[in-house]
Amino acid sequence: MTGSGQTEKKIILYISVLLPLLLLLVSLLVGAYRINLLESLRIIWTRVFQPSAEVLQSPSANIILNIRLPRIILALLAGAAFSISGAALQSLFRNPLVNEYILGVSFGAGFGAAFSLVVLSHRFPPQLMAFGFALLAVVLVLAIAEGARNSLIAVLLTGIIVSALFQALLSAVEFIASPYALQALFFWLLGSFSQVTWPDLYWTGPTVLVGLIFLIKMSWRLNVLSLSEEEVSSMGIAVKRERILVIILTTLITSAVVSVAGIIGWVGLIVPHAVRGLVGFDNRLVLPVSAGLGAFLMLVADNLIRMFSPYEFPVGILTNLVGIPFFLYLIKKSKSSWGY
Repeated sequence: MTGSGQTEKKIILYISVLLPLLLLLVSLLVGAYRINLLESLRIIWTRVFQPSAEVLQSPSANIILNIRLPRIILALLAGAAFSISGAALQSLFRNPLVNEYILGVSFGAGFGAAFSLVVLSHRFPPQLMAFGFALLAVVLVLAIAEGARNSLIAVLLTGIIVSALFQALLSAVEFIASPYALQALFFWLLGSFSQVTWPDLYWTGPTVLVGLIFLIKMSWRLNVLSLSEEEVSSMGIAVKRERILVIILTTLITSAVVSVAGIIGWVGLIVPHAVRGLVGFDNRLVLPVSAGLGAFLMLVADNLIRMFSPYEFPVGILTNLVGIPFFLYLIKKSKSSWGY
């Protein structure tokens, strides 16, 4: 690889990190209530260094600190989590059509959170229920596909079946929900950042950040795992252990977001594919760039909704409208070689 090519890819990496940070500042200004950037930054600065200041009692402070900022942070976390999960899973299974949906993670997490909200009435944290059932979905997929002649194809087919199972269970929860709970659950399942609060982020934020760090640190291992099983085994690498670790990490960060924001599709499919077109197939670049670009695009989508929608339009609908045509395009293109 030429030196200029390496430089270009490093520039793309730096841009993918800076873009979400710059958009965060712009996003503070988006909303029906006009607040300029200097005032927004002053409110945040005061909250950090002078938490008892009187200015924090103003309507502007309440909007910035309790409505816009948590929403912006969750959108960034969601985009990063879904995108890096998709990139890691696609590399692991050597298939551009793989994402957290196909392995049952999203619907498993969605069922767990919905079960906590409707059946248990918040008596058990929805975040833990989401992770527990997302992990259960993955365990079912791996257990059923164990021993198959073509383990990768078996995992994908089993994932589709397990996803359908948890989607049916989710429908059953919707059926028994009260009218009020059903309305809230229905809106949540469509995917939205509008109801997020700081307590939601206290668990989701650290979980996603830790998962992102570990996945990026494992990026060189994903380069190795994307080879054939025979090649990887000949290097003395425990293939099964490494794969399970990647799947657990992607499950953790995906379920953490789904438990708060609901089911938001296609981001983990679209972004990694676009990133590979920019930087190639080296996961040491693909994973961090996917996280940054995914965070940026998710926040763009949420800002568009806040700017142009007269009511709270679920971001999950927008990502579906964009993602489905792209998925059909990707299926057609995948008839040619993908690079592995």
